[in-house]
Amino acid sequence: MTAEQPRHYLAVSDLSGAELQNLLSRAAEIKRQLHAGNPPALFHGRVLAMVFEKSSTRTRVSFESGMAKLGGHAIFLSPRDTHLGRGEPVEDTARIISRMADAIVVRTFAHERIEKFAAHSLVPVINALTDHQHPCQLLADIQTYVEHRGDIAGRTVVWVGDGNNMCNSFIEAAERFDFTLRVAGPPGYEPDGQLIASSGARVELFHDALEAVRDADLIVTDVWASMGQEEEQARRLADFAGFQVNAQLLSAARPDALVMHCLPAHRGEEISTEVLEGPNSVVWDEAENRLHAQMALLEFLLAS
Repeated sequence: MTAEQPRHYLAVSDLSGAELQNLLSRAAEIKRQLHAGNPPALFHGRVLAMVFEKSSTRTRVSFESGMAKLGGHAIFLSPRDTHLGRGEPVEDTARIISRMADAIVVRTFAHERIEKFAAHSLVPVINALTDHQHPCQLLADIQTYVEHRGDIAGRTVVWVGDGNNMCNSFIEAAERFDFTLRVAGPPGYEPDGQLIASSGARVELFHDALEAVRDADLIVTDVWASMGQEEEQARRLADFAGFQVNAQLLSAARPDALVMHCLPAHRGEEISTEVLEGPNSVVWDEAENRLHAQMALLEFLLAS
């Protein structure tokens, strides 16, 4: 083990714009190699520990599959499998696991919890989702846009819905990837105020979804009630009326605008089935690219 502080990826802002661009170029290269049946043996003998305190489908499968495809091994740990679920301090768990694994993926609730975990880890820690950030999904989203439309710099991206963790990651990405972000949601559901303040003129807030998506290049949405907010579902359904990504809303964007959703989707709520399954939707490529972007991220952090 090196005594140097490892690089972590807890938020998009942890990497520079150049590092993110290089990482996504590498993700595209890894994807081509995998599709050609020639996966690079990047992680032979490497172990990834996955500490998940929230449920997951795409994140878990993509990290486990990525390690297996590239010659490594992943260990999945839920609260039932560790003493975190019985009150062991986060810092103690981090100290121990990081002496046995080469990198650690953490999916938890409070962002401060993963920051404490990283502060006591000897190896890179990756944010697989917190209540404040979802930076791995952001990598896949940008990779998908580049695949379909080229460089996202100078484009207009519209976030429609709750100012949640995914929205916060897009705010940080606007600066790193040089695009304009419009955030459309009802009053009271705005994203992190400090992030908005530090974004300058790159981020605009709207309370009218139709106005926000005019001439947009990319529309992104997410569920209106995230994990841990299920008891607010009925109220949120009422508050977000008028913010569904549907054919009427899409018609105000550019004809070639792409539509993304990090999934799982509540069809008929935040997005219509017509749009989700329509020609502008790239959600299935977006989901697959979690695999490739995270492989490139692991390679980058393990080499840092």
